Amino acid sequence: MFSILFGAFVGFALGLTGGGGSLLAVPLLVYGLAIAPREAFGISLAAVGVMALVGVVPRIRTAQVEVGTGFLFAVAGMFGAPLGTWVAGMIPETVLLAMFAFLMLFVAWRLWRESQTKNETRQAACETDDKGSACQRTADGKLRLSSSCAMLLAMVGLITGFLSGMFGVGGGFVIVPALVLFSRMPIHKAIATSLLVIVLISISGVASHFANGRGISLEVTGLFVMGGVMGMSLGGSLGKRLPASVLQKVFACGIAAVAIFIISKIFI
Repeated sequence: MFSILFGAFVGFALGLTGGGGSLLAVPLLVYGLAIAPREAFGISLAAVGVMALVGVVPRIRTAQVEVGTGFLFAVAGMFGAPLGTWVAGMIPETVLLAMFAFLMLFVAWRLWRESQTKNETRQAACETDDKGSACQRTADGKLRLSSSCAMLLAMVGLITGFLSGMFGVGGGFVIVPALVLFSRMPIHKAIATSLLVIVLISISGVASHFANGRGISLEVTGLFVMGGVMGMSLGGSLGKRLPASVLQKVFACGIAAVAIFIISKIFI
């Protein structure tokens, strides 16, 4: 019962923000269901990947997803995930969690600052102060995929995959701000595109999890997914009604709250 409830909560967050699902999943699995952290990482990756797949299909049909940008980002990320999983095995768990929390605080700060200095229209038109940005958009919001832009997105995708494998998460908390900050993508489209990226990176991450001899509970995963699919529908509907700046601030606050929770568990 609690697996379904927690899954619904995670799915709601994933549908609302396009990220943060795994950030919530791991603490809920560890502290709510008393599952060992390593297994929780695997369950989180598998469950959030399936939830993202369910959520991205209708968004692709309605042209909310930049498929080309998402695939470029995800393919690079799929190469980074196994490397991140390998590196994580050599770092003490407390140090790993602390690094994770401080990374989240940095991302939350950048997102909050971005929401206060730009609105969605300026993002879509790429009317930024940085005229030398590698990635630019046309007046109608389409990405100009130059070689320098492709290299930048691939590099950021590789880093995102590395972090996803390292911290056992789908990576939405990095993917959304990365798409907004580096590809100048509007927040609502970044949320939809991040679901596609999460699906592909999660596949790589789960494969790496099993390759390292770590199993997961199929029962808990299935119940988590069941609740998550229901929660995602509600979160996606609400997300469409919120202004981009508000949604971005909500996402930033959610990331910061989870980071503070993790830090309190480590140092208090």
